[in-house]
Amino acid sequence: MTESLWPWVGFNVFVLAMLGLDLGLFHRKEHAVSPKEATLWTLVWVSISLAFCGGVWHYGGKGPALEWLTAYVVEYALSVDNLFVFLMVFAYFRVAPQHQHRVLFWGILGAFVMRAVLILAGTALVAKFHWLIYVFGAFLVYTAVKMLTSKDDEDVDPEAGFIVKMSRRLLPVARQGDGSRFFITEDNRRKVTPLFIVLMVVEATDLLFAMDSIPAVLGISKDPFIIYTSNVCAILGLRSLFFVVSSLMEKFHLLKIALGVILGFVGVKMLIEGYYKIPIGISLAIIAGCLVAAILASLAFPKPPELAQGEKQPEPPVREQERG
Repeated sequence: MTESLWPWVGFNVFVLAMLGLDLGLFHRKEHAVSPKEATLWTLVWVSISLAFCGGVWHYGGKGPALEWLTAYVVEYALSVDNLFVFLMVFAYFRVAPQHQHRVLFWGILGAFVMRAVLILAGTALVAKFHWLIYVFGAFLVYTAVKMLTSKDDEDVDPEAGFIVKMSRRLLPVARQGDGSRFFITEDNRRKVTPLFIVLMVVEATDLLFAMDSIPAVLGISKDPFIIYTSNVCAILGLRSLFFVVSSLMEKFHLLKIALGVILGFVGVKMLIEGYYKIPIGISLAIIAGCLVAAILASLAFPKPPELAQGEKQPEPPVREQERG
């Protein structure tokens, strides 16, 4: 969309200012985020994102704006899968509700850096080696099949255990936490708290999900500015969305199927790009239709109560630490 450096600088300065305002003013006092507050913040972030999309339309035209909106919807939809893992991580480590916002906040900052590196590298590679688009497409189709055929109890991030074990092996971990602090002094040593390990798991989880979402948006646009800004706007709203839907996950149990279909569609779109390019408007309609259909079907065919209540809850890793 643009080769100028100033839009990149202006966008990142604005995002950092909004995050500083969020943590420094509105969430300066730690508290459990209520559904009403989370809904308000979700509407704020979505409104800001749509306003930014309007700016893309004004300065770049209809085509780039539709690409941005489609990439935003795809990234936002795929981010819902993150929420399932975040819920499991917070339950696994028994993170108090009033500390969850802080973990997600710093996790978002780390995600900015990782996403920027992956997006710039991915767009540069695709521009130089166009055949990589077919590799990414095949990877998305494989991921979609795996997502559609996996069971609910296979959703646990396999890297989480590795991150926890390596963190405890390489870092001095305090025996107990201290509120929302990531570092404390214990036994005259500077140590990380268990909450810091939770942050590490959140960062690792986001990196793993970026491996799916970034190739997906590369199938929608090749413009690094559109890909990066749509990614950032989506994950900005992810924190507030987490608190909105954390109590509603069971109601939207068919959403995972829609996400698998979306990944498969984008993968096929990338594979046939050399023969037929699906118009961006049709892509947006298909993606939005999948999400709406999954939500309506989840409400029409709710998950049986005995299945929801019978799911095995993960055991917190405190005992493992005590054994060490």
